[in-house]
Amino acid sequence: MKRVILATWLLTLILAAPLAAAPRWPDQGWQVASTSLAYDEMLAALREAVEAEGMFVVTEAGPTEAAANRGISIPGNRVVGVFRNDFAVRILRLSVPAMIEAPMRFYVTENDDGSATLAWKTPTHLLSPYMDAGGQELESVARELDDLFAAIAKRVAEVPK
Repeated sequence: MKRVILATWLLTLILAAPLAAAPRWPDQGWQVASTSLAYDEMLAALREAVEAEGMFVVTEAGPTEAAANRGISIPGNRVVGVFRNDFAVRILRLSVPAMIEAPMRFYVTENDDGSATLAWKTPTHLLSPYMDAGGQELESVARELDDLFAAIAKRVAEVPK
C-alpha cells in the first residue's frame, strides 16, 4: 500500500511539474534581452552585430548540435566568445590574471515559443575582481567593453523578424 501511495505521489509531482521552466538569470552582473528573433536568426544577427561593432567572434560552443548527433533533442543553446586583440594587450598590461575572463561571452538560448534570449555577464562584472591590481585604467577598459557589448546587443534587438 505504501508503494502505491508513493508511486501515486511521485507521478503527481512529475505530471504537475512544468516540462521546461523559464531560466532564472542571476541578478548581479548580468544583462538579459528577450527578443522575438528565432534562435538561428539570433545567432546570425549576433555575428553581424559583433562585426559591425569592430569586435570578433573568437569562440563558439554549445551542446545542441552534439546532442542532436546523439539523437537527443534540446533547445538551441550557444555560447559565443567575443573579443579583440587590442583589448587583450591593454588588459594584460594591467593584470595578467584578468585575461582568464577573455574572450567575454554572449549566451544565446532558445525559448519554448521559438524565440531566443541574448544574455551576457557585463565586462565590468567579469573584471571587477582584478580592479585592485589594474586600477582606474582597468575599470576604463571594462567600461569600454560594457559599451561595446551593449551596442552589440542593441543591434541584435533591432533586427526585424
